[in-house]
Amino acid sequence: MSVDYVARNVGWGLKILKDMVAIPTTNPPGEHYWDFVKYAREVLESLGVEVRIIEVPAEYVREYYPDYAAYPRYIVYAKYGEGKPVLHFNGHYDVVPAGSGWTRKPFDPVVENGKLYGRGSTDMKGGIASFLVALKSVIDSGKKLGGGIEVALVPDEEIGGESGTGFLVRKVGVRPDYVVIGEPSGSESIWIGHKGAVWALVEVYGRQAHGATPWLGVNAFEYMVKIAHRFMTEYEEYLKSRKSVYEYNDLRGVRPTVTIGGEVKGSTKINVVPGYSAFSIDRRVVPEERLEDVEKEMIDFIKKASMDLRDVRVEVKIVNKQPPAITDPNSSFVKTVQETGEKVLGKKPRLTVCLGGLDMRFYTDANIPVVAYGPGAIGVAHAADEYLPISEFEKMAKIYYALIEKLLT
Repeated sequence: MSVDYVARNVGWGLKILKDMVAIPTTNPPGEHYWDFVKYAREVLESLGVEVRIIEVPAEYVREYYPDYAAYPRYIVYAKYGEGKPVLHFNGHYDVVPAGSGWTRKPFDPVVENGKLYGRGSTDMKGGIASFLVALKSVIDSGKKLGGGIEVALVPDEEIGGESGTGFLVRKVGVRPDYVVIGEPSGSESIWIGHKGAVWALVEVYGRQAHGATPWLGVNAFEYMVKIAHRFMTEYEEYLKSRKSVYEYNDLRGVRPTVTIGGEVKGSTKINVVPGYSAFSIDRRVVPEERLEDVEKEMIDFIKKASMDLRDVRVEVKIVNKQPPAITDPNSSFVKTVQETGEKVLGKKPRLTVCLGGLDMRFYTDANIPVVAYGPGAIGVAHAADEYLPISEFEKMAKIYYALIEKLLT
């Protein structure tokens, strides 16, 4: 494998990455999307690549994200080469809000000590810039491809992906043969899947009264605490009996987890007996579990935990569901990606499952082989002073280039 073309284009790619990070595509609510899309189109067209801009209909966005439907959503969909197989690179261009604690300007990217700092540098504009370097390097090499390359730059992964990759796969109907999502797994770890999630809201209805006469009311908060305590002591203990067969970057991730109280609702005023209280449940789902089973399990448990609470009404609302995803670690595509990584790195990348949610699920639902594999640093995504090690950027560009050679030449 020759990576000379990649080495020549690393500087070009870093310039692209800086320009992309400087566009504050924060989500929510979805700002400056068009600025990013216009810039990405210019970059791709300068390479001689066919580019299509897909605007996601507002009514589709409203179905999933009604609070953000006024903000236009766009997908950049580019193609190079013809025929089969098709290797498809996916990257989301939205980033979480900068937040607090930065010692640098989050959208004024700077390189210091071998790291490029800025919001979105690792998650995941670094991955986008890396596969653009690989694409440019293939074009510069003049290699004749025995298939096609696709680039999909999508919005809204940070809020669930329905109006980004979900729309691209379900409505546009893209059906590549292989997919690499440039999420920041790090060059030494290939994500072959991710956990899913079931989010619920447990609502307790009592009777509101004046704080001076609490005997006239039914304190929904007190009953909510009783239910929450049972959930913590019994349900969490129950989950310890389950264990995923796959490998995770953090060994503690092998089990399903539950977090309660991310949202607590209902209090109106300090001198009011609350007639309504609610708490949230964030249940993470390992690939071996089914969403419908987890949902039923949670609802049944809450019903059982509240059976003897005669003075209140308890309801459970499922507010969000995202299925887990897995690509067979023994599949030929996964083995090819792993072998390619080993060839560039000199060591075999681990096959692991991502603890969070990704856009992989939209491809696995359509039976399309997919991995998430991209440059990044552990623990910096969504954090203050987010950065991307430039060494990671270079390694992944070389791996992407080598993967194109392996699959398409």
